[in-house]
Amino acid sequence: MKSIKIIFIILFTFIFSCSQKFELGSKNNPVEMCFVPWMETGKIITRSKKLTKYLTERTGYHFRVTIPTNYAAVIEGMGTEEVDIAWLPPFAYVLANEKFGAQVALTPVRKGMKKYKGEFLVRSDSDIDILADIEGKTIAYTDAASTSGYIFPSALLSQMGIKPGKVYFAGGHSQAILAVYQNRADVGCAYWSPPSKEGPQDGRKALLQTHPDIYEKTKIIGYTDWIMNDTVTFRKDFPIEMKEKIIQALIDYLKISEGREVMKTLYEIDDYVRSTDSDYDGVRKALQALGTDASKYIR
Repeated sequence: MKSIKIIFIILFTFIFSCSQKFELGSKNNPVEMCFVPWMETGKIITRSKKLTKYLTERTGYHFRVTIPTNYAAVIEGMGTEEVDIAWLPPFAYVLANEKFGAQVALTPVRKGMKKYKGEFLVRSDSDIDILADIEGKTIAYTDAASTSGYIFPSALLSQMGIKPGKVYFAGGHSQAILAVYQNRADVGCAYWSPPSKEGPQDGRKALLQTHPDIYEKTKIIGYTDWIMNDTVTFRKDFPIEMKEKIIQALIDYLKISEGREVMKTLYEIDDYVRSTDSDYDGVRKALQALGTDASKYIR
């Protein structure tokens, strides 16, 4: 009888401890923040520590940064409340919204722009001068999940009734451009932003050091529609008061020198604008033009 009582006490204690839920934002239940792995993971973690330190000081909440191996994991995490905030590209945001009701809060601004485009590149000595000339040609897209390097460009060609000959994914913006530069593709697609005082700001910029004649040897023959920049997205049902404090802290971080330096090196962010779900309807329209939805491009 005594042993049964001991077992009951242990079981009750276990159930009670499991039922206790630490308050969101506490040390034992920090706000989970996911960053897109566009650079070396270690660098993102190191640079984000200053950001989370500032956010904790401003809001009183604790944060934990994670770097996902793929977008699908982040999106599913938002559905199970394992991810609270994520820096998501447009197509991934659309899927997170459609599947789990995630909501965009902020859109990063880079060099005064909250939008960018996709560009169609060919060699300067090519006889391809307009988009219609792409008919039957070999085109190198970046990746099936790239908004500017595949989804918007392919949707535009589809809407225009232009059918390339061979299509393949080069693996990234630089790779798609190099495919054209090295005569492995007739056309390449990549991102484009207007030139600034620092010079051109399209996908070729990353290749200038290794291929200084990249602008001389290639030319742009067309652009996609404007695409909203990536997002700062909150999961559905994230506490409104907490959300507003974090949003304001992110905006204010860019008003101090440390914040400007950290966010510039982390994501090249100069500012934020508040945004809503309807700002990303252009992505939905592009997917509709392809006769598909965002889920097919998440890996």
